[in-house]
Amino acid sequence: MYKFFVLIFVLSFTTARAQTPAKLNSAEIHEAIKKLNFLGSVLYIAAHPDDENTRLISYLANEVKARTTYLSITRGDGGQNLIGPQLKEQLGIIRTRELLAARDIDGGEQFFTRAIDFGYTKTPEEALEFWGKDKVVSDVVWAMRTLQPDIVINRFNHRTSGETHGQHTASALLGVEAFDLAGDPKAFAEQLKFTDTFAPKRLFFNTSPWFYGSDEEFEKADKSNLLKFDTGVYFPSKGLSNPEIAALSRSEHQSQGFGSTGSRGEQVEYLELIKGDLPQNKEDLFAGIDTSWKRVKTGAPIGDLITTIEKEYNFRDPSASLPKLLQAYSLINKLEGSHWKTIKLEEIKEIIASAAGLYLEAVAVSPTTTPASETGINLEVINRSKFPMTLVSVELEPNNSKLEPGVALAQNSSWKKQATLKTGEKAGLTSPYWLRKKGSIGLYEVEDQKLVGLPQNPKSVKAKFTLNMAGVSIPYERAIVFKYNDPVKGEVYQPFEIVPPVSAAFREMVLIFANGQTKSISVNITAYRDNVEGEITLQVPGNWKIVPEENRFQIAKKGGSVTVNFSITPPSGQEEAVLIPQIKIDGKLYSEEIIKISYDHIPEQTLVVPAETKVVKLDIEKRGENIGYIDGAGDVIPQSLQQIGYWVTRIDPAGITSASLENYDAVVMGIRAYNTIDALKFSQPALLKYVENGGTLIVQYNVNRGLVTSPLAPFPLNLSRDRVTEEDSEVRFKDPAHPVLNYPNKLSSRDFEGWVQERGLYFADSWGPEFTPVLSMNDTNENPTEGSLLVAKHGKGYFIYTGISFFRQFPEGVPGAYRLFANMVSIGK
Repeated sequence: MYKFFVLIFVLSFTTARAQTPAKLNSAEIHEAIKKLNFLGSVLYIAAHPDDENTRLISYLANEVKARTTYLSITRGDGGQNLIGPQLKEQLGIIRTRELLAARDIDGGEQFFTRAIDFGYTKTPEEALEFWGKDKVVSDVVWAMRTLQPDIVINRFNHRTSGETHGQHTASALLGVEAFDLAGDPKAFAEQLKFTDTFAPKRLFFNTSPWFYGSDEEFEKADKSNLLKFDTGVYFPSKGLSNPEIAALSRSEHQSQGFGSTGSRGEQVEYLELIKGDLPQNKEDLFAGIDTSWKRVKTGAPIGDLITTIEKEYNFRDPSASLPKLLQAYSLINKLEGSHWKTIKLEEIKEIIASAAGLYLEAVAVSPTTTPASETGINLEVINRSKFPMTLVSVELEPNNSKLEPGVALAQNSSWKKQATLKTGEKAGLTSPYWLRKKGSIGLYEVEDQKLVGLPQNPKSVKAKFTLNMAGVSIPYERAIVFKYNDPVKGEVYQPFEIVPPVSAAFREMVLIFANGQTKSISVNITAYRDNVEGEITLQVPGNWKIVPEENRFQIAKKGGSVTVNFSITPPSGQEEAVLIPQIKIDGKLYSEEIIKISYDHIPEQTLVVPAETKVVKLDIEKRGENIGYIDGAGDVIPQSLQQIGYWVTRIDPAGITSASLENYDAVVMGIRAYNTIDALKFSQPALLKYVENGGTLIVQYNVNRGLVTSPLAPFPLNLSRDRVTEEDSEVRFKDPAHPVLNYPNKLSSRDFEGWVQERGLYFADSWGPEFTPVLSMNDTNENPTEGSLLVAKHGKGYFIYTGISFFRQFPEGVPGAYRLFANMVSIGK
């Protein structure tokens, strides 16, 4: 069972990271051979995507040749998204793929726990309480036991509670505790059905002058317990310095706006020993640890052979190394079962394939299939070397389709065939394993222990190619993919997915009723097989009226879609409900939505999730009609305001003039607009003139670093990192008579019930006397903050700054958030 799990973990990287097949050049093959001869590993631990030190990961993977894995405690689900509207679970999927893309560049691997990034936390105790400490500790222990790292490195300091994001410190505390438990057979003994205990040798903290407050303080600090080494090395085989590679890796975090410019020259890293023995050579964290093949029983001859292969390597003809590579493969294959046998077998198999120029591909004729269906799979095998080999068999999994061509593969001559993939009635649908069951606020529910930590699902649809090379039989597994030619991008690969025969999608995530009028609601039905017909009904609590009760539909071709419409009438009072479609086909009910996440920097992602939309009847009044909206870092505020009856126009910030704004009752700035839109540095005077002439300008939160213009407001206003993370914290009215709290909707404490994730972030911490603070709030055991909502009269109009997280509340249909925002828009009217 242990070997089975490790194999799944290895294959999740070799077959499922990037969809475009890896093609190593001659220099990269040589580097892979050198890595084959190093049997040492590192586990780097931090809390979120983007926390990892890509310089250190790249250095360890490419210079030291260690197997280097980044354990991100969460998938970054609770952050903001600078490239699109996806939040929460969908943002976590984007950031997972960005981490995998980063590891493809820096040479590391990726692992996770089940913990959810549920939002900013101020203490590690809060984070561990939400996650469930025992469960997330068990996940870190699981990672150490299955990855077997000699060295563990914490990104953050476990001794500084409250000085940084609570999840940061929590990740370090988890690393310290798991380091002691991973080798204890009494700790999480249920894991030992699938793996073995393993005790890492050393635990470090990746410190730097930043953690000491300044370079001066760091210079004065005792460094006797620190390792120091230069990660600024240059790799001639890559034509890049290590910091340049690290910058390319970090730039994959596009959803967080972390594009980085590479540097050259010395880059010193420091590691503080927390547990274990301090290496005598303080520039070698593996000093005293056997990282040769001698650490494996009967492995010494393998190391000698690989050393010979490396020395004799012919850069002009890598295939000249094949005889000895095959000999090394056979020796590794004969070893007793062990962690390193499994890892190194996969490494040498891919080296052999690359040295032979071996191309193996299984491409589906369609991007999707459904359970109980057949799909054509185009197979291609080509040997681009002179080395003789035979294609013994090709087997498609999971089904009974197997070809046994038994053909010799002549140099540079393709073998092509089409096979048929048959999916069973109970074939598992495409859905990230951590989203298949509903979890808690802080932890995903994963029933299968062998899946815990994997960055994504092991590919269940794949082709197994078995080749014979000089009497050595080698199996290769390749994920079945789909590819097509794009007129602009050329050859494009994407995952091949198993989906239900039909998908239902509402046009709106939330449908808001600002009055008792009936609205039309549309459901788009898409077929994923030919000849789909049936009926659809909408399930909703009894106080909501749906007409008609049932709609029939028919779709002739796979990929076709129809839109059906229902009329929905809300109840008389304020009420919320969830609307669920049920599609009946051939006596079976389906209520799933298929969501595609498409960005150029990551492979297209397909999710199968329950289809639903929230319907909310609001007790709400509004004043004004026309709103101008300037997009920031991405949110659904415009659509949300349209739902309560405003006419919203998106404004090009480059074309703003005082005259162009005069017809708007209010202008709303998207989140982080002043961080992301350079044109605002030139448009700011016109925006402030608009306020002076009688308009209302609502500025949503911005990060206090990197503002494109200053001043932000017509009066002194200083932004901070203050936030209130407890979504149920008490909200107090500073001035109960203020118009924003009373007109046209009279607000009360009830309007701040049912909020999600947080109250807000990046509040102001100081302001001019012209501003009136409207609300006061704070997290438990903290002083009140009053900078969440500030209103100032400027000329004839109003300037409003708010750090309240409307961008999270609107998609969830939180009634009080809509009522408060309507009052902000209506001020002065």
